[in-house]
Amino acid sequence: MLQTIPTMIRDRLRQHPEKTALRRKGERGYADISWQAMGEQIELYGRSLLALGINPGDRVAIMARNCPEWVYADLGTLGAGGISIPVYHTEGMEALEHILVDSGSRVLFLQSPLLAAGIENHIDALPALEQVVLLEGHLAHPKVLPLEDFLARGTVVAATDLEERRGQIGPGDIATLVYTSGTTGLPKGAILTHENILSNVRAAVTLFPIGNEDVSLSFLPLSHVFERVDGYYLMLHQGAVIAYAESIDTVPLNLTEIKPTVVISVPRLYEKMFARIMERVLSGPWLKKQLFFGAVKIGRAFTTRQLAGEPAGSFLAAGMALARKAVFSKLRAHVGGRLRFFISGGAPLGRNIAEFFLAADLPIFEGYGLTETAGGITVNSPGQMRLGSVGRPLPGIELRIAADGEILARGPGVFQGYWNRDDLNREAFSDGWFHTGDVGELTADGFLTITDRKKDLIVTAGGENIAPQNLENRFKSDKFLANAMIYGDGKPFLTALLVPNFDNLEKYARYKEIDYLNHCDLVSHPRILDLIRRRIDRLQAELPPFNRVKRFTLLSRDFSADEGEVTPTLKIKRKMVCVHFDKILEGMYQTSDHGNHDRGFCSVNDAPAEKR
Repeated sequence: MLQTIPTMIRDRLRQHPEKTALRRKGERGYADISWQAMGEQIELYGRSLLALGINPGDRVAIMARNCPEWVYADLGTLGAGGISIPVYHTEGMEALEHILVDSGSRVLFLQSPLLAAGIENHIDALPALEQVVLLEGHLAHPKVLPLEDFLARGTVVAATDLEERRGQIGPGDIATLVYTSGTTGLPKGAILTHENILSNVRAAVTLFPIGNEDVSLSFLPLSHVFERVDGYYLMLHQGAVIAYAESIDTVPLNLTEIKPTVVISVPRLYEKMFARIMERVLSGPWLKKQLFFGAVKIGRAFTTRQLAGEPAGSFLAAGMALARKAVFSKLRAHVGGRLRFFISGGAPLGRNIAEFFLAADLPIFEGYGLTETAGGITVNSPGQMRLGSVGRPLPGIELRIAADGEILARGPGVFQGYWNRDDLNREAFSDGWFHTGDVGELTADGFLTITDRKKDLIVTAGGENIAPQNLENRFKSDKFLANAMIYGDGKPFLTALLVPNFDNLEKYARYKEIDYLNHCDLVSHPRILDLIRRRIDRLQAELPPFNRVKRFTLLSRDFSADEGEVTPTLKIKRKMVCVHFDKILEGMYQTSDHGNHDRGFCSVNDAPAEKR
């Protein structure tokens, strides 16, 4: 099938030009953009790029939040034979400059007028950059074009010129350089072809029943390969409607407005949803709590039998029907009332959260993939689901486990290598197999379980190998904890930086009449530290001693993207956190005994609490 992303879009447009493709929220609510209108904009962007002299293989960067203009710039670039370079819109000037220089991008689509003003001082250090197209606002600079002026240039380019260029593109041509989010070091560009991306799209189509009646809410950054391939190209391939959230903060509201049938997200969303649900239930009346936890118990029993292929029995089936009507229907209403399933990726999903949503008839299909594999390489799917795993390989993908436990992959979705990094390419491949850097296990029937990142594995001074993410997920399942990072490589025992769920912790403090002025006071209070110690001891009680956290520090703020401590998809940058909290981490090892020397840490950047 000799298809490229532009021809895929063209074929879908010809089928239903009048149908809605995209939805954007304005002052009067959400407005529809038809396939015909989207296609016209893609054509105009492509012709305008030709007017700027973009040749096949030239790089064009896009730095904008999720919006229709992102789509027009991306598909316009691909249609002109260019290579699109997504940049997280939350990144600062240093990361943007690195990507522009490394990729040699000739054009930059930029949404932020503020960042555009800042780039003036850096343009001389970007010799390849010829033009900045400002999607919003104006800036008086010879290399900066407002969007309307850019599009005006395209009106004088013949449509046949763009069609001719589009016909020169092949499936093996480079479609994009996707720069890794950089949990360690500077981002590096993964080379993905049209076929790399479309092979994964076609594989996903065989597993998920997504069609032109579906609606998806888009809020993960389009610069992330998971959202780009599965939340964007896959949805357009199937004719589904993509609605854009206003921001990550408005997702709960937008869910009720859009009423999506499919939602793609990272686990942090599901963790926050679960925490909010539990908070509402636990603060409610006694009878409401009994009904809720009774429904959860029935739901888990029902789904356990369902996943095992066993009959539920008439009594359990009747209980499940009643639980869904009386309890879980309210949860479904909070996500719009039409949701068929979630898809999760980008980080491990806690099993307790997966069990809860499945019991509520809102299954979360967890998958696994990397930037270098054009998104997913394994996934749970309807009819093929095992909790605690990341599913089976997508059609066409082969996996094997190396002697040291590392997951190796090969198949049509695996990337072509890193841009300008032959040194890394030699390390990334051996005998045609890509080294994922993740450690895992394959069951006899093909389900993959991820243990941890190979580079994140902790080897204690006693020689014990520990996967920190497993323990971190345990801690994050507690209602009083929002985030965690385990530390201890080369150390005699494990320690942890813990971030409280301040909403729940403040309620607890008021209930127990614990006086505090702000978050600093709260995380340092002996009774609060004792509470957290008791709870994490219970969470790790059945673990071997070497795999337990002996000491922790309770932080007064969460790990921050502004501080460079998490990626745009909220994965912890361990190396950066270790730099920022070096004295705190090392301080937990400064006494000779292994007793519980837990403490709180007050950051100057923490948010104030409600005063008591």
